[in-house]
Amino acid sequence: MEASAFRVEKIASREILDSRGNPTVQVDLHTKSGFGRFSVPSGASKGHLEALELRDGERQRYNGLGVQKALENISRVIAPKILGLDSRDQPKIDRLLNELDGTENKSKLGANAILGISIALARASADTANSPLYRTIADGRKLVLPLPMMNIINGGKHAGNDLSFQEFMVIPAGFKTFHEALRCGSEVYHALKARLEAKYGKSAINVGDEGGFAPDIESVEEALGQISDAVEEAGYSPGQNVVLGVDAAADSFYNEDKKTYLVDGKQIGSQDLFELYAGIERSFPVKSIEDPFHDEDFDNFAKITKKLGSRFQIVGDDLFVTNIKRVEKGIRLGAANALLVKVNQIGTLTETIEAVEKARQAGYGLVMSHRSGETEDTSIADISVGLATGQIKTGAPARGERTCKYNRLLQIEEELGSGASFYGPEFLKKHQ
Repeated sequence: MEASAFRVEKIASREILDSRGNPTVQVDLHTKSGFGRFSVPSGASKGHLEALELRDGERQRYNGLGVQKALENISRVIAPKILGLDSRDQPKIDRLLNELDGTENKSKLGANAILGISIALARASADTANSPLYRTIADGRKLVLPLPMMNIINGGKHAGNDLSFQEFMVIPAGFKTFHEALRCGSEVYHALKARLEAKYGKSAINVGDEGGFAPDIESVEEALGQISDAVEEAGYSPGQNVVLGVDAAADSFYNEDKKTYLVDGKQIGSQDLFELYAGIERSFPVKSIEDPFHDEDFDNFAKITKKLGSRFQIVGDDLFVTNIKRVEKGIRLGAANALLVKVNQIGTLTETIEAVEKARQAGYGLVMSHRSGETEDTSIADISVGLATGQIKTGAPARGERTCKYNRLLQIEEELGSGASFYGPEFLKKHQ
């Protein structure tokens, strides 16, 4: 195919709504013979070190959350510099985007504007080459279908209950295929729904931002107990073919002045929180803990990794914010043993890949992740397969902005056929 086919010919952007009904950026990018679209997600529980999502701040419009400034930056600043370039030159164009912004956290043009262009570019290049996105991103890597980590009880900033921890996940790791794991997760989800309604009433099965239930539960152990029992009621074996995970999102319940954490209605110190995690391991088949301490506490991240890391996945999200400099520091200090990957934390596909490869080289696990404010865009499903992250968090098996990612992975599994590799059993073996 001629190089001219890959030239960027047209860029359009618009303001659309995310899954919380807030505005976000959508970008359309056309090459001579291809098209790419990306809709930018938005988080509720944001690390303060993330790339900046540019909002308008005009209270009379979308309560200040409009993205007209970001759209203007796309049309007036970015598009004139991108038109005519070869869409296959992803690293070169992503570097140009960063140079046009000129700030450490993309605050001038907005990470939402920059990311919209970056992923739309990758999609357009793949479409021009008549290739699925996951294959163009793979660049020689082995294609791997990710293990779904399903947030089926929501707490923290994702729900209106008093649970301190943000996510309680079912991880169907003991299956040979993605579709079997997805079926298991869905069945556990529905078993949990029946349990919660019977025990707490109909209000308990209202769902939070990520599709998980938001029952009036105050105790971490009670939430884990309900999920563990639901696993059994669905016909599966906790600790055998199904394990559990939590995203504590400790930043959200950390009191910086008192240096304490508010958990289960009590203010506790980091040592007591550490013991709580150790107790969880003794009582439940939990194999993954995300953000167990606040985002500058590399020391306690290193401590828990040393103590539990041989059996546990200790995931850094707010700790790392998909930033290669933060990842390098974590590796150097032995903090965490897995990286949560969010494209909008860093703002370009190239920088995301750099962080992923740095973590992979250090033997870290990799978890591709959605955001709580999502769209119907399925790009992270392809990115997860192409980068062989092995794991994906994209919420409960409910709500269209969540299930569309799972359904895209089912399509990819079908396309790959007998060549499909699934990470689940490897995860289970690694953390037994």
